[in-house]
Amino acid sequence: MRILLVEDDPEQIEPLQMALSQGGHLVDGAEDGDTAQWLMSDTDYDLLILDWMLPNISGLELCRQYRQLGKTAPVLMLTAKDTTRDKVAGLDAGADDYLVKPVDVVELLARVRALGRRSPLWTGETLSLADLTLNIATLVVERNGKSTKLSPREFQLLEYLMRHKHQVLSRTQIEQHLWQWGDEPESNAVTARVRRLRKRLQAVEAADWIETVYGTGYCLKEK
Repeated sequence: MRILLVEDDPEQIEPLQMALSQGGHLVDGAEDGDTAQWLMSDTDYDLLILDWMLPNISGLELCRQYRQLGKTAPVLMLTAKDTTRDKVAGLDAGADDYLVKPVDVVELLARVRALGRRSPLWTGETLSLADLTLNIATLVVERNGKSTKLSPREFQLLEYLMRHKHQVLSRTQIEQHLWQWGDEPESNAVTARVRRLRKRLQAVEAADWIETVYGTGYCLKEK
């Protein structure tokens, strides 16, 4: 999933962003409401994680604005406010769930998985192409009784290709989907990532399933 994480405390946003990334998610981190406003209006996210107490614009107000844009991705509020009145206020603003600080990373990841099932892109725990399957919870790819666990970056690329199987994806499309906001990929970054994924897919005899369409990009097809 592509996630927007808004948290103004650097000591909290960095470990949360790392934990989510290690789970195979693409995470855009923002430390203020102004940046978050721009990102959530410019990018289609599968999930928003918003700290309630932000300078200038609260997470609650960001949630309201997000819903007013007509966007429906789940919203998880991070908050020190745990009274019934506060919970009702968050839900009325359009939040789907809340997590009381200090945040337990294991619980956060569980909430993220649960909310991910509400995403329009949710198709179950696995993605499949012919006899190739990818488990989106464990990052394990399987075929013909063989399996291998992907790194988060390898997983992100294969997941994107499998959600667009048989389609030719340009390098620009792949860059826009797989690189987080603020990261500037090098000119050969997509080529290098495809090369690493092909090498990993040798373990399940599917390295040649990623076809290079010269001058355009890449396409995932069964062989």
